[in-house]
Parts: sequence; C-alpha cells; structure tokens
Amino acid sequence: MTKTKKKRKGPSAKKHSGTTGQLRVLLAGNRRGKGSGIYSICSANRFVLEAGMLQAQRDASLLLIESTSNQVNQFGGYTGQTPEQFAKFVDDVASEMHFAKEQILLGGDHLGPHVWRKESSAEAMKKAKEMVAAYVRAGFRKIHLDTSMPCADDKIEQGKSLAEEIVATRAAELCKAAEGAYRDLGLVSPPPVYVIGTEVPIPGGEEFGSQAPEVTQPKNLANTLEVSQNAFLECGLGAAWERVIAVVVQPGVEFGDTNVFPYETKKAKALSRFLAGHWTGVYEAHSTDYQTREGLRQMVLDHFAILKVGPWLTFAFREAVFALAAVEKELLRSQAGVTLSGLPDVLDAAMMENAVHWKNYYHGDESALRIARKYSYSDRVRYYWPVPTVTAALQQLLHNLTANPAPHSLLSQYLPRQANAVRFGFLLNQPGAMIRDKILEVLEQYAYACGCNDGAIH
Repeated sequence: MTKTKKKRKGPSAKKHSGTTGQLRVLLAGNRRGKGSGIYSICSANRFVLEAGMLQAQRDASLLLIESTSNQVNQFGGYTGQTPEQFAKFVDDVASEMHFAKEQILLGGDHLGPHVWRKESSAEAMKKAKEMVAAYVRAGFRKIHLDTSMPCADDKIEQGKSLAEEIVATRAAELCKAAEGAYRDLGLVSPPPVYVIGTEVPIPGGEEFGSQAPEVTQPKNLANTLEVSQNAFLECGLGAAWERVIAVVVQPGVEFGDTNVFPYETKKAKALSRFLAGHWTGVYEAHSTDYQTREGLRQMVLDHFAILKVGPWLTFAFREAVFALAAVEKELLRSQAGVTLSGLPDVLDAAMMENAVHWKNYYHGDESALRIARKYSYSDRVRYYWPVPTVTAALQQLLHNLTANPAPHSLLSQYLPRQANAVRFGFLLNQPGAMIRDKILEVLEQYAYACGCNDGAIH
C-alpha cells in the first residue's frame, strides 16, 4: 500500500559525489547521534530486489544491495552469476522498476577465501584476490574484506580462531588487489570504501543452541583495529585505510532454526561507548534478521549503523509463495485445463535431490528435517529457487493466479494484509504484487530503524 509522504532529508548527490559519498555522510551523521543508518539487502532474489527498490523509492533513500562470495564470484557462485553479471542483473531490474540507478550502491559481503577454504591458503587467497578485483571492476564500491576463515594448511588448535595478524595481513592483501583493480579503471568513479572484521559464527551457519552469542569486547575490537591498521600501512595502503568506514562486530544478535536472540542494548553499551573515542567509523551488524523493529532502531542509535538483512527477506518471499500455492490449490484444483504448480512439493524434491546446502545445518529425525527444510529461520530454501524445476513451478504459479485472480475472501485466509490492500484498491490482485508487498513488511521495519521513514505501515 502507498500514501503520500514527505521526501526523506538525506545526503544530496549534488553536494556529495557518488553513492559512497552519500553513504559516508549518512554514517558520519550516525556518529554525531543523528540516528541515521542504512540497511543492506543481501540477496540475489529478484522479488526481494524489486521490493527493496519500492521501499527506497518511497523513502527517497540510498539502496544498498550486497552479494556474498558464495552467491556471486568469478566462477558464478550458487546463483551462477559473476560480479559483472550480477551488476547487470541489478541494473536490469532497476530499469524495469523505473528506479534511479544513481540511488543504488553495490557491495560485496564476506569477500575472502571462505569459498575455497578447503584449499591451501596460497591458492585460496589467489582466487580471493581475483574475486575482489572482479567485484571492483564490476562497479561494486562497498567491499567487506573477510579473511577470518582458516584454509586447509592453516595450523590452529581445535576451537581457536585464526591469528589476528594473519587475518589482518590477508585482508590488506585483498585490499591491495581491490585498489589495483580500481586504478585500472582509470579513476573514473569514487574509490571503494571498506569494511573489515567478521561476526561469529561463520557466514551461513548458526550454531548457538540455547545460548546467545557474546557481544564483542572493546579490548578485542581495539586489538583488531590496531593490527588491521598496521597491516594496511605496511602494505602502503594508508589512503585505503582512511576509507575503512565500518568494522563488523557481534552485537549479541543471532538466529537459529526456530529461535531468535534479541538485541539487548545494555549488553552492548560498552561497545557503543568505545566508538566515540577509539574509532572513526561505525559498526556493521550481521544476522540482524527477525529482530523487532524497535530492537533494530535501538541498534542504529547504538551506532550499529549498517544493518545486514538477507534470510528474513527470502523467508518472507517463501511465506508469500507458499500462501499463494495454497490459494492456487484451493481455487483451481477442480478447474479443467489448469495444471497446478505443486510448488512446495517441487521445492522439497529439489532439496532432497541435492542436500549440499542444508544437510550440515539441519538436525533431527525425518519429521524435524522436513519442517526445517521448509520453515527454518535459517532459510536454506533460498539456495534452491534458481533450480530449473523450482523456477518452472514458480512461473506456473504466477501464471495460474494472474489468469485466475482469487477472490478477496480466499486471499484473506492466507495473506490477510495483502487481501485487505487488494480489497480497498491499494494493491493489484496479482501474485507478483502480493509477493513484493509481503517482503515490504520486513523492509518497512528496517527503513524505520534506519530513520528513513516515520514507522507507518503503508
């Protein structure tokens, strides 16, 4: 649903060149206590990106879209896209949505040797450097350097982390590759900005059981910053260090299959206070999915100015699609000449046929695994939407409900908010529109948390 509202007062592109300039102004405002922040959409899902553009249009805000090294790399990642192809994909979506491309900032998340961690450190880092350079050449300007994962030949004790000095040196090496790729472009655009550090646990794996993760200790953060700065300077990257805008820390939030650990501002107070006197940037918070909107807002006020969100968006997408599949079955199962999509079953069959993306993350008996595959907060389902059989089933579902719009009363059973919007003319009775609106339920909370809107539900 939409309503007329005032444009957001934010950094002007006329006064601050490029999206990275706008971002730095926004983050500087956060440091000054203005409560400004930005959410980062970490997804390659077309419907998620379309919803993100709708939200940013409403708020006249900068739209930060990031892809991970698992999703997108020089070999294609699980999306099958290289950085150049992903950038073009986003550009094409923006054109179709009539969204201003100068409002989009592309970022690379967890760029490092993680994807190739089973190889030697030399080989993994070689590929990581190639990847980072490819990201920069493709126009990505917010680069998260994450070299925290040990490689096959790294000798560390069980349960221990890779030494800070090694992590910092490798991050500096990746930064050097990124800077070189930028220089090769001829300096035609603003240089990249960087994020360092990592959260616990590893990307894509939540293993906390019933215990919330420990908040990063200021003394540990101080050591990370000192060691990282020294590594950058030793590599002749003093100018690049000035463009390190954020450090990833653990604010004490996380989610598992069925549980969510909420943000507690009192536990993060020491970390929040540390920023004022010891760090020129802000904090980036990962795994913020499924937090309350007031919790997210408090995180921004506590200087966690960059909020990453990914699984919650594709979780909402899956909720909408499953709801529409239920509508389709109820509406059309007896109608001659109509082939039902059977999407939930097609999706589960794809997950069973290739279990690589979920088998090490979900546990329990077959009943528990069946529920986790579909409904886990971790949303490992997101890896399977590009599978051809699943894509075909989704297209069949969209076709069926476009050709045969469901009555409001039936929609109300499965998508009550969207049914109400359709009933009163705020939303088209089209499956794509309802899917995007369902994702917007999440994005509206992040927009509120980052000070982009007044918190009204549109």
